[in-house]
Amino acid sequence: MTILGPEVAERPSATLRGAIVSGAMATRRSFWAWGLEGEEPTETDRAKRAEELSRRYGTTITPAPLPDLAQAALRPPRVRVPEALQAVCATDPWERAFHSHGSHFTDRTHAFNLRFENPTDVVAHPRTEAELTAVLDWCSTTDAKVVPFGAGSSVVWGVNPPVADRVVTIAMDRFDQVLEIDAVSLAARIQAGIYGPALEDQLRPHGFTLRHFPQSFRFSTLGGWIATRSGGHYATNHTHIDDFVESVRMLTPQGWWESRRLPGSGAGPSPDRMVIGSEGILGVITEAWMRIQRRPTFRATAGIVFPSWTAGADAVRQIVQAKLWPANCRILDPVEAGRAAGLDGTQTLVIVGFESADVSQRHNIGVAVELARGAGGVVDDSAVSVDDGRGQPTGRGGAVGAWRDAFIGVGPGLDTSLGLVADTFETAITWDRWPEFDSVVRTKVGAALREVFGSTAELSCRFTHVYPDGPAPYYTWFGMGKQGSELTQWAEIKHAAAEAVLAAGGTITHHHAVGRMHRPQYDRQRPDLFAEALRAAKRAVDPNGLLNPGVLIDP
Repeated sequence: MTILGPEVAERPSATLRGAIVSGAMATRRSFWAWGLEGEEPTETDRAKRAEELSRRYGTTITPAPLPDLAQAALRPPRVRVPEALQAVCATDPWERAFHSHGSHFTDRTHAFNLRFENPTDVVAHPRTEAELTAVLDWCSTTDAKVVPFGAGSSVVWGVNPPVADRVVTIAMDRFDQVLEIDAVSLAARIQAGIYGPALEDQLRPHGFTLRHFPQSFRFSTLGGWIATRSGGHYATNHTHIDDFVESVRMLTPQGWWESRRLPGSGAGPSPDRMVIGSEGILGVITEAWMRIQRRPTFRATAGIVFPSWTAGADAVRQIVQAKLWPANCRILDPVEAGRAAGLDGTQTLVIVGFESADVSQRHNIGVAVELARGAGGVVDDSAVSVDDGRGQPTGRGGAVGAWRDAFIGVGPGLDTSLGLVADTFETAITWDRWPEFDSVVRTKVGAALREVFGSTAELSCRFTHVYPDGPAPYYTWFGMGKQGSELTQWAEIKHAAAEAVLAAGGTITHHHAVGRMHRPQYDRQRPDLFAEALRAAKRAVDPNGLLNPGVLIDP
């Protein structure tokens, strides 16, 4: 067991009120764009993008000036911070603006236009569990609702303040350390507010990794991953954060909730499973014991081209049902493969990758390629990349490398309020229903896109995760809309997509969480008795309904 206490006490905080520290220099997060303030698109960047879109779609786009937070009319705070908590609470405009929304297209559009109709009143940054307890106790006495906040990467309105209530947002960014490492059991005790890069930076010197990389990795936290059942790097086997959690510690208005640290247990319903995916309605997660692994050194990757979407999907099914457990097993439909991987727009691309800290992956990639070729896939032996521990990168060239470069990261906000409307939706379905499901979704969502955006509409699909019993398809759509009407047009497509997914038998979300955005469909997906049971659990730990009201259930 490695106890990191003394080192942690001396180590400078990795995150500070939304800022990312790099050496002696720090910069704040942007209140409207994805990234740091210094990474925001400039007026020149947006003018060039507007010109590109105008030429492409035969229209005239005039970019609005970049937003100045000093011009925002934020409602005065409705909660008075007691003197004892003033050192850990903030009410300045940036704190309140940044912590009043997540990172969805709608959130960024509202923020860009300085529309903060329901800003949080106070942002608390507790540094210790004692301070967190004091903040939660204060909220109980002042009847302020509480929204737990990780890094603000929610795309389902999961951290937006509930309407009409006085709100205190509890930002967990001061809980940012790896506290202990158990090198024998391969586990680590980690604070919930640590950002993804800082988590990996603190594990790396000890030769370990959590190996959970959601696309929001740079600006998301361990506590946020647990609270929303985040999906990460692995396309098979270890797909969700659930698979890494060994035990969780959480503060509720009624006291502490902490499970026993065990590799597995059959002792009734799991207390951890109730916390994972609870989206902040039961308590504030402070730390967790997480299963870690030695850093991989053996890798293998291949990109396999198929003449059709159907043939490629069948190959993916065969690979995952063979239980080879590739770390990456994605398929890009012809539209996605053309746009993101440079193919000709008629071919489907399957990307398969393996990794291990202990053994060569040469055999596994060979079996996967053989299965893919048997299903009609084409790949030259020279395009199968294997690293037997020499530290040579795999999957960096050709179509696979092009897709990787396009996939990593999130756009900074270049298109915000330029009329281009874009979003994604993800789900899961069993293999037997997959072909019909895909047909229904493409037909209904495609019709809605054409009605709203005409010939500028585009819809594509890829699998982000695959299981022996079914895939998790991830659809991307966009269209050139009308400046000023982006949110209305988005709402039309979002409603059509959500209804199509639910009607065809899929889940309303595979890894983006429910939040407030997906509540209507979630209410129809989950059993009514389960909602009653969840309400009973919430009454037990949060009898006054302080925590994140409107998410998952109504009090």
